[in-house]
Amino acid sequence: MRIGELAAQAGMSRDTIRFYERVGLVSGRRLANGYRDFPPEAVPWLHYVRTAQTLGFSLAEIARHGEELREAPDSAAALSVLFEQKIQVVDARMAELATLRAELATRVDTGCPLRAAGRPS
Repeated sequence: MRIGELAAQAGMSRDTIRFYERVGLVSGRRLANGYRDFPPEAVPWLHYVRTAQTLGFSLAEIARHGEELREAPDSAAALSVLFEQKIQVVDARMAELATLRAELATRVDTGCPLRAAGRPS
C-alpha cells in the first residue's frame, strides 16, 4: 500500500510515517515510479508504535524491542517483561521527583530559594 493509504489506516500523517521510516521503525520498498510501497503488516505495527509511545516508551526503546517481540515465542510474556521493566523505571523516576519536590518545599518562603537549604541569606 502507498504511504497515503497507510497514513489513513494508521491514523497518522505521511510526515510521521516518513520520519519513522528514516529512523528505521517502518520500511517500505520503492516502486519503479518512486512511490513507497508498505506491507499490510505496517498498519498494526504503527498502531503498536503509537500505543507504546503513549505508555512512555521512547522510539529508541520501541525500535530496540520491536524485533525482540516479533521473534518472541510468547509475545504476551515478552511484553509483560517490558512493562515490568518500564514500571521500575517509572517508580525510580517518581522517587527522584518526590525527593526533588521535598527539596523545593523546604525552600519555599526562605528568602532566597536558590541558595542551599540551611545556609544564611
